[in-house]
Amino acid sequence: MAIQRRKGNSPALFHSDQGVQYHSEQFQRILTHHDITFSMSRAGNCLDNVVTELFFRSLKLERINYRDYIKREEAITDIIDYIEPIYNQKRRHYKLGFI
Repeated sequence: MAIQRRKGNSPALFHSDQGVQYHSEQFQRILTHHDITFSMSRAGNCLDNVVTELFFRSLKLERINYRDYIKREEAITDIIDYIEPIYNQKRRHYKLGFI
């Protein structure tokens, strides 16, 4: 979704933890192909991912914990419906001065 929504040559950064899936050659090729800078947390340093961890906490507390998904596609659609119009556009963010 991020790749599809990029405008022009705007820079993009993908930050992850030390998950093996992010080390894979296939995943790295995709990032390179789309000119996305890869950033990985340091091993054993949970503070590197604090923003991501806070996002997933919000997602779970505000959406997922209150839903029962039957199919994977249903979960994907619902999560996108939370991220785009609510989390990204309406929800007030502490780090942005609650704007």
